[in-house]
Amino acid sequence: MLVQQECLGVICVFASEKPVVSERKLSLLETLSAQVALGVQNALLYREIREHADTLERRVQERTVQLETANRELESFSYSVSHDLRSPLRGINGWSQALMEDCRGQLDQNGQAYLDRIRIETQKMGTIIDGLLELSRISRREVTFEIVDMSSAAQTLAARLHEEEPERKVEFVIEPGLIARGDPRLLEVMLSNLFANAWKFTGKHKSALIEFGRTLIDGMPVWFVRDDGAGFDPAYARRLFGPFQRMHRASDFPGNGIGLATVQRIINRHGGRIWAEGQKEKGACFYFTF
Repeated sequence: MLVQQECLGVICVFASEKPVVSERKLSLLETLSAQVALGVQNALLYREIREHADTLERRVQERTVQLETANRELESFSYSVSHDLRSPLRGINGWSQALMEDCRGQLDQNGQAYLDRIRIETQKMGTIIDGLLELSRISRREVTFEIVDMSSAAQTLAARLHEEEPERKVEFVIEPGLIARGDPRLLEVMLSNLFANAWKFTGKHKSALIEFGRTLIDGMPVWFVRDDGAGFDPAYARRLFGPFQRMHRASDFPGNGIGLATVQRIINRHGGRIWAEGQKEKGACFYFTF
């Protein structure tokens, strides 16, 4: 039994009497031999593929367990470090405030400026710690899937932003009737961060437009949050979602650099993805699926 010049076995045919081997019988035997050889080869290939698949599946399971363990340890470490840093920061901030109140008259202008700077930096660090704790909580939170009225949630968030800064002229265009399936709390946090991001980066414009809706890209439904604000250099689009990555100076647009990292983490936990497009001073659009 030959397959591609490889011998897989031998078929032996026995007869009680001396057989008469005709051309037709020989042809039938050769056909039978070829068919059996192919069957044996397929069986061997199937066994090899099955063994390879079992090995690969076992390795994937082992690596998955290792990755999950490493992620849990990293999240636990981040939470512990962030939580433990709060106490000394409160001490630095409190003692700086006490020094400013009790000894202001003994400090010159530079000394007072240095103390103010210390308090500003500790408060900034506190904000960063809050962001890390939020990111850690999101990573550890169990995801529950429910039907969520995204349009209603967006309207509520837009109204909240207007209440906080009623003097700003910002128009929200929110597509009605948008329904999604996901974790209500996490989706609210995601949308809140995207809206807050758009609100912040349109802050230097006299009037602004922020849109929320759903569109089709390559035939697939995709959600988006779009604004006509400061935008960003498209060359750095991939860096947007890393923790503490900033495209603008903190003096121009304050923040802790955690918001978009939180958004990406939530989208990932829903099995989706997020990407951004933008141009400097021509706005930005964040597309996402989940």
